[in-house]
Amino acid sequence: MLNSLQQTGKNIGQKINRAWENLSEGWHELLSRSSDALTHFTRHKDDAGPAGSALATFPRWSLLAGELEETPKDVLVRVELPGLEKDDCKIVIEGNVLHLSGEKRFERETDDSTYHVMERAYGAFQRSIVLPRNVNIEQAQASFKNGVLTVRLPKQGGDSAKSIPVS
Repeated sequence: MLNSLQQTGKNIGQKINRAWENLSEGWHELLSRSSDALTHFTRHKDDAGPAGSALATFPRWSLLAGELEETPKDVLVRVELPGLEKDDCKIVIEGNVLHLSGEKRFERETDDSTYHVMERAYGAFQRSIVLPRNVNIEQAQASFKNGVLTVRLPKQGGDSAKSIPVS
């Protein structure tokens, strides 16, 4: 009987260790691959609502997942911006840094509902992406399709700053 209990305890311990290793590995990958994508959203004081309101309890951090790809001619930046429209974001390039900012607005169908899951962040955000080389900001282009912002930056640019309209 004692042997059986010891074996059961050992099996449970092994399962807990495997679960902990999987959780630890997942967090490590999230932090190593997505730490720059973790973006802080700030709300205006008048948007926060009363202390107990749903918006006041929504997350203030969210992932804006992105890609940075270099081709022989261009540097391409793609960022997923779910819930935003092209007019909700602004792009500025300074030297070899792309600054993306915008605002994700909270919309609610009715005031008498209850939220059971709150994983989306709302408010103003800013994200900076370091480019691997200088780009030609005069020929930069940006487009927005299916919630993905794509910025095409031809290589070999100057060091000045420019805002890029999203088409």
